[in-house]
Amino acid sequence: MFRNITPVVKNLLLINVGLLIVSQFIFPQLNQWFALYYIHSPYFKPFQFLTYMFMHADFWHLFGNMLGLVVFGPMLEQFLGPKKLLTIWMVCGVGAGVMYSGYIAYEINSLNNEVIAFQENPSPDSFNRLIIKTPKHLLYNYGETINLIDKYSRDENNPSYIDQANKNLEYILAKKTYTTRMVGASGALFGVLIAFAMFFPNTQLLLLFPPIPIKAKYMVLLYTLYTIYNIFKNNPTDNVAHFAHLSGLIIGAILVYFWKKDRNSFY
Repeated sequence: MFRNITPVVKNLLLINVGLLIVSQFIFPQLNQWFALYYIHSPYFKPFQFLTYMFMHADFWHLFGNMLGLVVFGPMLEQFLGPKKLLTIWMVCGVGAGVMYSGYIAYEINSLNNEVIAFQENPSPDSFNRLIIKTPKHLLYNYGETINLIDKYSRDENNPSYIDQANKNLEYILAKKTYTTRMVGASGALFGVLIAFAMFFPNTQLLLLFPPIPIKAKYMVLLYTLYTIYNIFKNNPTDNVAHFAHLSGLIIGAILVYFWKKDRNSFY
């Protein structure tokens, strides 16, 4: 595998590995500077649409993305040329960041509307529904919040409990707005995956889990269905940016569609 590694794949691999080492052991401030924050967060900077795809949460996050690049990237680079592989990687990565930011804007706007609706007509049931679908890391204090749900449900007209519920929801909204961020090359990698499947649809691949052969087109189809399922499931304990994965697939498919229409554009 590594003997056949191509120049663009090698350089992307070195950059990503190097930045993980620097951000984890030498200059941890990079984790905040280069991650992609929500556009209304005080930590957001426009260059993060580019830098986030070179940052990873930990070794295993990096390993999964780089393994996919090393497996599928060299064959694509040999077929398309280095410029087009790099184009897929960069366009899908940046595009996934932009589309994911739009998705987060939609989520935060929806949450804001729900908070306003609660403030206009407070009730234990609506407060409970909002808390249940909120990830624990966005709560001010998980234990205190659960106790508040219980006390509020027993005395729904108590102004103190209503005020505490309001403050909890405002905290959740502010924290989601300020701290939501994304790192990782998954959007770019999913662009590479869809490109591989569109150019080499019948190539047999061997899955790791379970270890069975599968054609590239079916593997990408399964990934796509799994990604869509997780988007609609919207599990509050899931911190994977599934919408960014889907965005990378869509952008990569559009790129390849137009390239295949104009075969002379290959180099």
